[in-house]
Amino acid sequence: MRVMVFVKATEDSEKGLPPTTEMTEMFEAMGKFNEELVNAGVMVDGDGLKPSSFGKRIAFDGASRTVIDGPFAEARELVAGYWVWEVKDMDEAVAWAKRCPNPMPGPSELEIRPFYEMEDFGDAMTPEIAAHEQMLRDKLAGE
Repeated sequence: MRVMVFVKATEDSEKGLPPTTEMTEMFEAMGKFNEELVNAGVMVDGDGLKPSSFGKRIAFDGASRTVIDGPFAEARELVAGYWVWEVKDMDEAVAWAKRCPNPMPGPSELEIRPFYEMEDFGDAMTPEIAAHEQMLRDKLAGE
């Protein structure tokens, strides 16, 4: 089972604070945790994101596209980083998340969301569509 683990943004992460001793210690702890994830074969990908002031949103309405510049309101609704984990089930994902060092200097949250798998789409996922999706995944993997 693949899950995406979101590191939720905070007011501090949205400010893009310069590194401090506290941040250095947090980065070191997070690096050790990431190494555990990699060594266990759990971590597929992961990274931190710059504050939303560097971002853009694209709003869709029919054929219309509108670009909205950051920053975006409600830091607690934003994502500051992510992991993609391969786990056997949600319980394993929760167990790993509970071992995570606090990813922010103050109170923070992680959110875990499972990816859709091909079988989740039932009959809508025809063999042709499934084969095409697999071809794209193979290309992404460099195969």
